[in-house]
Amino acid sequence: MSVDPVRITAETVVDGVVPRDPAVSPDGRWVAYAVTALSSDAPRPTSALWVTAVDGSSPPRQLTDGASWDHRPRWAPDSRQLYFLSDRTETAEATGAGEAAGGGAPQLHRTNADGSGHRVLTSFEGGVVNHLPLAGQALVAVVVADPDHRGIAPRVWGEPGPRDRLALLDTGTATRPADQPIPITGLGEHHVQEISARPDGRTLAVITHPTPHRDPVRPRWELHLLDTGTGKIQDLGALGWDAHSPAWWHDDQRWHLSYLAMQPGPDGGQAVFDLIPDSEQAAPADLTEGLDRCPLELAQVAQGPPLALFAHGLDTEIHRLDPRTRSFTRLATVPGLLESLTSDHTGARVAVQAANATHPREVYSADAGDPARPPTRLTRLRPELERFDWGAQKRLSYRARDGLTLDGLLVTPVGRVPEDGPVPLVTWVHGGPYGRYMDQFTLDPHAPAQWLAHFGYAVFLPNPRGGEGHGQAFAEQVVGALGAGEWDDISDGIDLLVERGVADPARLGIGGWSHGGTMAAWAVGHTDRFRAAVVGAGVTDWGMLAATGEYGASEAGLSGSVGWEGTGPHPHDAVSPISFASRMSTPVLIVHGEADTNVPLSQAVYLHRALRHYGVEQEFVVYPGAGHGLARRDHQIDLLERTRAWFDRWLGRADVK
Repeated sequence: MSVDPVRITAETVVDGVVPRDPAVSPDGRWVAYAVTALSSDAPRPTSALWVTAVDGSSPPRQLTDGASWDHRPRWAPDSRQLYFLSDRTETAEATGAGEAAGGGAPQLHRTNADGSGHRVLTSFEGGVVNHLPLAGQALVAVVVADPDHRGIAPRVWGEPGPRDRLALLDTGTATRPADQPIPITGLGEHHVQEISARPDGRTLAVITHPTPHRDPVRPRWELHLLDTGTGKIQDLGALGWDAHSPAWWHDDQRWHLSYLAMQPGPDGGQAVFDLIPDSEQAAPADLTEGLDRCPLELAQVAQGPPLALFAHGLDTEIHRLDPRTRSFTRLATVPGLLESLTSDHTGARVAVQAANATHPREVYSADAGDPARPPTRLTRLRPELERFDWGAQKRLSYRARDGLTLDGLLVTPVGRVPEDGPVPLVTWVHGGPYGRYMDQFTLDPHAPAQWLAHFGYAVFLPNPRGGEGHGQAFAEQVVGALGAGEWDDISDGIDLLVERGVADPARLGIGGWSHGGTMAAWAVGHTDRFRAAVVGAGVTDWGMLAATGEYGASEAGLSGSVGWEGTGPHPHDAVSPISFASRMSTPVLIVHGEADTNVPLSQAVYLHRALRHYGVEQEFVVYPGAGHGLARRDHQIDLLERTRAWFDRWLGRADVK
């Protein structure tokens, strides 16, 4: 058992820190990153900036004190200075990166790589939300938030509201750049979502929305090109659904711009598209068509083609785009999670956030030109977890009843192996449906596998059809067919674990968050094999979600219809868990954030009232002020303890018959 005789506590789970926003310097010598708390009861987030040698030859060095929200580190093209955003309230003349507490609107800051020479560069009333130093000049592109002076005035749909707008700052000649921004007026009232600079700094790709919020009926992503010398805008029209992650590259003749978008939108899987801005290209080319893996991120490389992360089963891969064939070549496969890929100007040195089966998320560096060389771990952010033993994690591969190849994970109770005999099994379904479990350390209030393993439970983490990691066709299988083959895949995995003697068939539980909560609600409406369920922020009525959720049209695509399409019955009724409430008898714990706009609280209220009507044992918990995920420390602790107590009540631990 654990070196510490006391089992892990909920406080230990949520009181850690995680890395954010790694950035490799253009010269390939340094990695900057932020470190922030997993949870907090404070009214605003805080984070500290750190810098470490990319080869791990020197220990990490803290640049800011963590009293403010210091984030989004970006290197100057010469690698000598670091730009970042911070909400500290010091003045532009202040020196020393940690002299003032946070609380103001985030502004653009600059410091030398050693932490000296700190300056505050902007004083925009609404603050800065994004920034990008441009090569070959002293300009920094900034995305600036409009101040919101509306107060309690009525909100009228269609009337202009505060936007995020684009501006250029001359940080080399202006004494106070905030007083002399170069406004970009050609975008009108469009809301700037994301920017990417061509490696020569002369052109910016700008992705916008017509309004600050995604239109739930007719969403639109548009592409514009900004000439940084003249300020002129070229409009290139609409992109695909959820377009993001733009990356420039050159094929020795012309510039290309690649990006990620859903294909087909609004549902299905993510694809890499490529367009040539100055050509007569009829439509962007799909560079990932037919692949059995799914793109996750694009990382622009200043002097070469972009790098990319791909989900492939339980692993994540690093790829490089071949400019000649416009196809991706795999450089390395890493078990578990990779995210936030960043590289030097040649693409030779990369850094990434990674997590595997035994370690939580840390920053690693790697030599992209030598994939056989193991990555170098650069951080050690959660040493407090090293004193505990953990449940053994086993990769699963099995075939669905229709022959489809599936994967997932089994986490066994701490100190036990599958051969020890059947134990209580909790199946915890991932969100999405376009999501997945990776072969990574899973210790999270919203996915509490290792937490439950510490209290005697085996945990099954399935990857049913509809998720990412197996290509476009795999992802599309749930569109308009939610709860069909997807549920069979989960059920077949549970049957497999029962047949192998791992799971006690008399003590089965199920739960999940977001789409995982939806599938838990679906499960208890279609079988009575579970003794307890947890429905976290789950959808119960897809028609109501299409009408009230922030994604609107995409929910209608998944479920097949919306409620305004005649008198019904509607296709979405057949895939809504609430339609099967009369069949539910399993005790259900319903947990939901009060301020959730993705899956509004009304979804949980609907299920709560239906279960009350039918006399089903249940507990309904609302977290005040919480959104689609719980950020407050006290809320996360409560969710962990309440989830464990619910399964303890109805399933019992491995040593309790």
